[in-house]
Amino acid sequence: MSTQFDYVEENFRKISFRVNEAKEKYGRSGDIVEIMAVTKTVAPEIVNHAVSSCGIKLLGENRVQEYLSKKDSYLPASVHFIGQLQSNKVKYIIDSVDMIHSVDSIKLAKEIDRHAQRIGKIQDVLVEVNIAGEESKGGVSPGELTDVLAQAAELPNIKVQGLMTIPPAVNSEKFLYEMQKLYIDISDKKIDNINMSFLSMGMSGDYETAVKYGSNILRIGSALFGARIYK
Repeated sequence: MSTQFDYVEENFRKISFRVNEAKEKYGRSGDIVEIMAVTKTVAPEIVNHAVSSCGIKLLGENRVQEYLSKKDSYLPASVHFIGQLQSNKVKYIIDSVDMIHSVDSIKLAKEIDRHAQRIGKIQDVLVEVNIAGEESKGGVSPGELTDVLAQAAELPNIKVQGLMTIPPAVNSEKFLYEMQKLYIDISDKKIDNINMSFLSMGMSGDYETAVKYGSNILRIGSALFGARIYK
C-alpha cells in the first residue's frame, strides 16, 4: 500500500526530472539549481524522509514559531528562512538558519546585523524584491534596490548573497523575466560587499519557467508534499 513517504519520493522524482528537462531546454544543463523543500505545516518525519531518502539538502521555513517547534527534530540539512520576518523575531532564528531570503527593508537588515554581531556570525541574506509592486506582498521596489543594497553593504555582520522574489500568480513569466533582467543589472554593477550568487524564485506552480529565467533556488512545497492543511 502506498504511503505518504512513497508519495513524496514520487513527487521528488517528477520535480527533479522536470527541472533537468528545463535546464536542458533553456541552456542551463551545467548550472546547479537547488530544489528547496518548503516545509510549512509538514510534519518533521515527512521532512526527514525527504532529506534521508530523496537527498533534499535545503529546507525552507516560513514561520518562526513553527520552525522553532520542529527544528530540533530535523535531520541535518541547510535551513533557509523564507517567510516574512518581523524584526522582533530575528533573535529566535539567528543562531540556526543558514540564510534569510526575506530581507525587505534596511530596518530588518540592521536588526539581523545586530543579532548576528551579538553571536559572532556573518549572516547570509537575500534581498526580497517586490517585482510587481503588489501591495499585498513585502519586498523592496526595483527602483529602491540599488540604494538598499548600498546601505546593506555597509553592515559588517550580514552578507547579501543575491535576490529573492515572489511574482504574481497571474502572468508570472513577465515578472520572472523582469526579475532576471534586474538581477543581471545588479550583478553588472559589481557593488562592493554584495554578491549576486543566488536568485531565489519559482514555486510549485512556476518552477520550470523560473529555471528559464535564471533561478538557482526553487522553493517547492505543495508539489513535493501535497496540498497543505493550514493551521
